[in-house]
Amino acid sequence: MNNTEKLKKSVAFALDYAKTRGADQCEMALSHSTGLDVTARNADVETVEFTQDKGLGVTVFLGKQKATAGSSDTSQEAIKSTVDKAIEIAQHMQADEYAGLPEQSELATQFKDLDLFHPWDLSFDKAIEMAVELEQLACKQDIRIKQCDGAHVVSHTGTHVYGNSMGFLHASQSTRQSLSCVLIAEEDGKMQRDYWYDCKRDALDLFSIEKIAEIAAQRTTRRLNAKSIKTQKSPVVFDASTAAGLLSSFISAISGGALYRKSSFLCDHLNKQVFAPHINIQEDPFVLKGLGSGNYDAEGVRTQQRDIVKDGVLQGYVLSSYSARRLGMQTTGNAGGVHNLMITPGEHDLTGLLQTMDKGLYITELMGQGVNIITGDYSRGATGFWVENGQIQYPVEGITVAGNLRDMFKNITAVGKDIDDRGNIITGSILLSEMMIAGS
Repeated sequence: MNNTEKLKKSVAFALDYAKTRGADQCEMALSHSTGLDVTARNADVETVEFTQDKGLGVTVFLGKQKATAGSSDTSQEAIKSTVDKAIEIAQHMQADEYAGLPEQSELATQFKDLDLFHPWDLSFDKAIEMAVELEQLACKQDIRIKQCDGAHVVSHTGTHVYGNSMGFLHASQSTRQSLSCVLIAEEDGKMQRDYWYDCKRDALDLFSIEKIAEIAAQRTTRRLNAKSIKTQKSPVVFDASTAAGLLSSFISAISGGALYRKSSFLCDHLNKQVFAPHINIQEDPFVLKGLGSGNYDAEGVRTQQRDIVKDGVLQGYVLSSYSARRLGMQTTGNAGGVHNLMITPGEHDLTGLLQTMDKGLYITELMGQGVNIITGDYSRGATGFWVENGQIQYPVEGITVAGNLRDMFKNITAVGKDIDDRGNIITGSILLSEMMIAGS
C-alpha cells in the first residue's frame, strides 16, 4: 500500500470512528508534506532544512453544534483521541443554524488531471551547489552589489486527503518549487535592498538561476539614489506583483465572511458596476500546473470556471457553504480561497503602459497594511520610479499612495500583458488614471 492509500485509509478510519461516537456529520483533512530548503550566504551554505510534516484536522457536527480539533500524530490511537476531543468540544458549543456540510449535489464527482505533481530529483548537494552559484552570479552582476542577503532553493511535495460523512474521499498530490535571491547594493554611502524569485509546480518551468540573479541585481541597483517627490495627484502604474495586491483586496471585499458581517464596501453590489467597463476577471481552477488549481475546495465542493467581473459588473461573490447559507445563497466552491483569479490583459506590455501613462508614478513595492475593506480607504507606503515622457527618470521612496478602492477599481485605464503567474492571483501591471501621492 503506497503512502497516499495509507492516508486515505486513515481518513476513512477517522470518519467511521466519528460516526460511532455520535457525530451527525463530520469531515476530515489529512496532509503529509516533505520539503527541502537551502540558503546560501557569504559564498557558503547557511542553512539546510529538511521538513516532513503530517497534520490531521477533524470537524464534527452534533446537530448544529460544531467543533474542530487537530493533531500532528496520525496513528489510530491519536485519531481516536482527536475525534473524541472534537466531540467533547462540540457538546459545549452553541448551536449555529447555518452550520453543516455542503449539499451532496455540490460535491465534486469528476477529477481532472491538472498536472500539479512534479517531484524534483534534488539532492542536498545539488541544492547547495545551486544556492551558492545563484548567490555568486547575483553578486557578480554589478560592482554596486555589496552583499547577498540570502539565495534560496526550495522544493516542496505534498499529499492532501479530504473526506466527509457524505461519502466523499479523495486525495490530491502537488509540488511547489522555487528559487529566490535577496541583494543589497550601495552607492555614495546609501544602500538599497531588493529581490527576485520564481515559483512553479515543475522545476523545469522555473527561471534559470542566471535569470534570477540578473533580475534581482537589476531591481536592486536601479533603486539606488532614490528621492522623494512633491505631494500631488498623478496617474499610477502598479507593477504586476503589486497589482496582485489590489485584486487581493477586491477578493477580500467580496468574500462571504466580510459580506454577511456587513464589513465590506462591496456589500449588496452584485450585478452592479464595480470596475471600469473594459475590465473582465475570471476564475479558472483548471489551469494546468496552476498554483491555484484544484478540482474542489476545502469542503469538497466542485470548483468551476466562471466570470467574477464582466464588463466591469460584479457577477458573483466568493463563498463557502457556511457564508452562502448566511447570505441565503449557494456556495461558489471557494472555501479556502480563490482558484487562479485572472484579469484579462490588454494590448500593452509594461513599456507600453508607461508610455500610455506618459507622466506619473510606477510602483514596484508597497508597505504597510493600510487597506480598510469596510470603507474601501486605501493608503500604503510605496517605492518605485518617476516617469516622464513614458520613460523612467529616477527612483523614488518615502512616499504614500492613497485613494479609495471604489474609485481605484473604476479608474483602471489599462491592464498590461506582462503576466505574473507566481500565485493564485494572475495579473499584469495595472494603470490607474489618478491617485493621491503624499511626498515631501
